[in-house]
Amino acid sequence: MRLGLPSDGTKSTDTTERRAYDLLAEGFGDGFNAPLTLVLSGSGRTDMADIATAAATALKDDADIAVAAPAATNEAGDVSLLAIIPKSGPDSEQTKELVTRIRTAGAQAEARQAGITTYVTGTTAFNNDVSDKLSSALAPFLILIVVLALVLLLLVFRSILVPVKAAVGFLFSLGASMGMVTLVFQEGHLGGLFGIEATGPILSFLPVLVIGILFGLAMDYEVFLVSRIKEAFTHHDDARQAITDGMRDSARVVTAAGLIMTAVFAAFIFGGDATIMAIGFALAVGVAVDAFIVRMTLVPAVLHLLGRSAWWMPQWLQRVLPNVDIEGTQLVRPTPDGGTPVHHHAGDIRDVAEANRTIGLDHTDATRSPAAEEPHHRR
Repeated sequence: MRLGLPSDGTKSTDTTERRAYDLLAEGFGDGFNAPLTLVLSGSGRTDMADIATAAATALKDDADIAVAAPAATNEAGDVSLLAIIPKSGPDSEQTKELVTRIRTAGAQAEARQAGITTYVTGTTAFNNDVSDKLSSALAPFLILIVVLALVLLLLVFRSILVPVKAAVGFLFSLGASMGMVTLVFQEGHLGGLFGIEATGPILSFLPVLVIGILFGLAMDYEVFLVSRIKEAFTHHDDARQAITDGMRDSARVVTAAGLIMTAVFAAFIFGGDATIMAIGFALAVGVAVDAFIVRMTLVPAVLHLLGRSAWWMPQWLQRVLPNVDIEGTQLVRPTPDGGTPVHHHAGDIRDVAEANRTIGLDHTDATRSPAAEEPHHRR
């Protein structure tokens, strides 16, 4: 995947921006749409005009530069501008490498010793810098997301393998989404099906956007589905039957949610603007893969293969982690005769207090009556 900020060359041919882009490229070359501005600054010098002329002559020898000419010098003579027109377009890798080459040459020891500082600016250089910055931040951002997900799911499900499975499933969905975007919008495969007229680099902030939104939806589906499975396992201690119970109660809701979000994002695919189309396509593919392939297919399959070991956690970690108790197991009390457990309503605090006294957890009331020991709610 190549990241960048798409130029007017990726817009629809119905737009005036694309028509102007094509006319300029046809009349003056692709690089005319990717101009660069080279700034030469020499503090305390007055001969920067001559240095700019010499620099322009040297730059013309570069195979990727079509035009290099001095543009202007200030009155003090210590700052000069050069206009550079590459031979390749703004979305080309050759133009990006040219910017890097010019900056590297300006940072050489000879220029520093002469007191000359070189800057490369312009829309093309700016877009490349933004893309590089976002690309370098992707890995730390994704690692942080995955680590936080592992910690959160570890607290919720009190299991080692379930959070790992959830994180791996999210990475699978993200990879499928980004892979399909690259295949269609960068490589051009199936582009005619979606009305894509020109290919180019993927929007530089699209992965960050997709990671944030897709992670939220994926974890929603994961928690909603697996928490019901965990609740069933807590009640009857049958790991494989719990999968059947949880899927029966939650699968239809997850299916409806996945269909709704996929349809919402897919509505943007045929919007005409390449940027909006890529975002909608990436999110639609990511949600569809995560909801129907990962959560509804791979999650129950993996839990079935793991069996009871899916809910295993070391005892020392059990003691360290706080008990979130999303299944409400702490509201379950045994009957006085050791029979079937009785479940309390979450808001009935008096019943919970009575349960504690019944099983001997509260020794402060030694004169309780037999009627107080009788539970209010029986299964």
